[in-house]
Amino acid sequence: MSLDSVRAWFAQNAPDIEVLVTATSSATVSDAASTHNVVPGQIAKTICVRAAERVFLVVTSGASRLDNKKFKNVFGVRPRMLGAEEVLELTGHPVGGVCPFGLASPLPVYCDVSLKAFDIVVPAAGAGNAAVKIPAARMAELTKAEWVDVC
Repeated sequence: MSLDSVRAWFAQNAPDIEVLVTATSSATVSDAASTHNVVPGQIAKTICVRAAERVFLVVTSGASRLDNKKFKNVFGVRPRMLGAEEVLELTGHPVGGVCPFGLASPLPVYCDVSLKAFDIVVPAAGAGNAAVKIPAARMAELTKAEWVDVC
């Protein structure tokens, strides 16, 4: 179902972008980089976080980690990662396939500036073996993401 929602989202919003389904897993940054023949930094990992009463997605470079101090400077509180069940419930995507496309419920999306180092990034696409190759700026535009510096 999750992969289907992502395919439907791209069909409606960016039909020129192909959802790539592979025989190998791309559920981790290293697996995805190997599968798609890119450097780990090009993998756009999507993290579902809670900041006080707000829940949202942060998309970062696969080579980056959230920096608690930077995050607090931007959002006013430290981040709290959501558990796998809550992530699935809110996004409709399983861990390893979480992405800012085809969400089960509308969530704000933030893209970390670490993604700007790459012309093309590779976020998941709703399954542990699905992804898309997309310019970082276009991903941010399509998802109405705000750029932040939190890594």
